[in-house]
Amino acid sequence: QVQLVESGGGLVQPGGSLRLSCTASGSVSTIYAMNWYRQAPGNQRVWVATITRSDRTTYTDSVKGRFTCSRDSARNTVYLQMNNLKPDDTAVYYCNAAISLGVYWGQGTQVTVSS
Repeated sequence: QVQLVESGGGLVQPGGSLRLSCTASGSVSTIYAMNWYRQAPGNQRVWVATITRSDRTTYTDSVKGRFTCSRDSARNTVYLQMNNLKPDDTAVYYCNAAISLGVYWGQGTQVTVSS
């Protein structure tokens, strides 16, 4: 079992920045990748970014150059640094932990980009 707790969401103006955190507990040694997803109102949940145990990162095209995923293994925490935020980035952001038998999800954190 893996438990995930996200934090760091909030209200920010266009062009602003936020840093989301996702802290894992439980069987963290079984995690081989951590992913960020987001779900805007009325839309499906979509993939945003991935960071692997070897710190390889990948991003969806719409956030490349603006979002950065990083990992602090000592704290079992991954971060999503979001810069130059746009209104289209408004969504509930979720992290998930991928293990060989499936995935675990966090509870989500709301990000609202608005002036």
